[in-house]
Amino acid sequence: MFPDLPPFAGPTATVENALLELGRIGGIMDAQDDMTRTPLDLITDPALNVGNPNNPTHTAGTTFMGQFMDHDMTRDASSRLAIPTPPEETENLRTPAFDLDSVYGGGPLVSPQLYDDNWRFRVDTMGDGGYEDLPRNDDGSAILGDPRNDENAVIAGLHAAFLMFHNRVMDDLAARNRRIPAINFTQARLITTWHYQWIALHEILPQFVGQAVIDDVRRNGRRFYRPRGQAYIPVEFQTGAYRFGHSMVRPSYRLNMAGDGGAPFVAFIFSPDATGDDPDDLRGGRGMRRFVGWQTFFDFGVDPFTGQLEAKPNKRIDRKLSTPLFMLPAGTLPAPGGPISLAQRNLLRHLTWQLPSGQSVARAMGLPVLSAADLDELQPLGGDLQDSTPLWYYTLAEAEVMEDGLRLGPVGARIVAEVILGLLELDGASFVRIQPSWRPTLPAKYSGRGEFRMVDFLAYAGVDPASRGQ
Repeated sequence: MFPDLPPFAGPTATVENALLELGRIGGIMDAQDDMTRTPLDLITDPALNVGNPNNPTHTAGTTFMGQFMDHDMTRDASSRLAIPTPPEETENLRTPAFDLDSVYGGGPLVSPQLYDDNWRFRVDTMGDGGYEDLPRNDDGSAILGDPRNDENAVIAGLHAAFLMFHNRVMDDLAARNRRIPAINFTQARLITTWHYQWIALHEILPQFVGQAVIDDVRRNGRRFYRPRGQAYIPVEFQTGAYRFGHSMVRPSYRLNMAGDGGAPFVAFIFSPDATGDDPDDLRGGRGMRRFVGWQTFFDFGVDPFTGQLEAKPNKRIDRKLSTPLFMLPAGTLPAPGGPISLAQRNLLRHLTWQLPSGQSVARAMGLPVLSAADLDELQPLGGDLQDSTPLWYYTLAEAEVMEDGLRLGPVGARIVAEVILGLLELDGASFVRIQPSWRPTLPAKYSGRGEFRMVDFLAYAGVDPASRGQ
């Protein structure tokens, strides 16, 4: 997006060491969660949440929808950390569009392992209630369009919900007109994709950037993400601004209401001590307790059985990451080697792509610039990072300083809004391009006529709490 701006720093030992220090466990970015306490303690005890303040404008599922959207538009499997690489030389293994290629793969003819004989998705079950799961091999590995969607139990459950949603559309189409499966499949994919795009545009993106930024981009056009030909994923988005979602991850979650011997299953997102076929954390893979109770993650209203609002809030966007993200399990890393701290990996990618500083991007955009005083915690690290800050860290600091962590600040919001809107506008098959006035056509159980949110998506897929009798 900004090819004429210089890198934030050179790939020197001083700079690399400063980035490693910034992103290390126990360092400046570590929320210092007390991992000796139980996962439930970290959810319910306010004294333990100092490093992970609540965001009252998001529920916990927003994080994972952001991750799902990321996996649908970009995948880099070849670049090396801290080794300068021209972005144009690195292949994106996903199509740069919200077209669900991470779910559909190449379709039934190219990716037959994902489908049954009727062009419906294969779906497995787990737990005593027959909860949906990804189809799996005998060793427990998932069979899916993008292996990253089994990184944790929540993203795996979300992917499985998309499989269920498509299958429900297929069933409804077959019941109405009895067309052959190939014809129904094409229509079902379009219906599923457009409802997903609607949610991304009208529910998720406003939570990330604020509606005012979206309205400005749609009214006045994109100023910085303006591909001359086909759409692409800018590194300032992929490595810089969009990785803000890592700051929203909580150390632990209540995954479901009855997976632990009839009691709620609460676990760390990742734990270095978790082992076995059904580990005590939320890493991906097979496990009888690891189905998702979506009332924790999205707002279905007051639960009729408990009389309480069961949805849990997200964490604010700030300069802190939850402690488990500094100890990633080997299975979540794209390749052996390199640090296991997610923060260190994100920061070293700024050297890979030679990204500009947050300050220089802000100036190029004509937006307010954080002062060195706003970033004075970086001064002791060396490398002049307080004056020329890696774009990802700058995005987090800007959200914290300028928006109280509720949404992205000016630079981060503009990059994210322009790219996501641009991908929809440049996609010749999206509803934004083909039929801008389109509105969701499927039943909105919770939102009402003409609207459609994630709770309605999950209800139509048959995985909402009411459908399960919860």
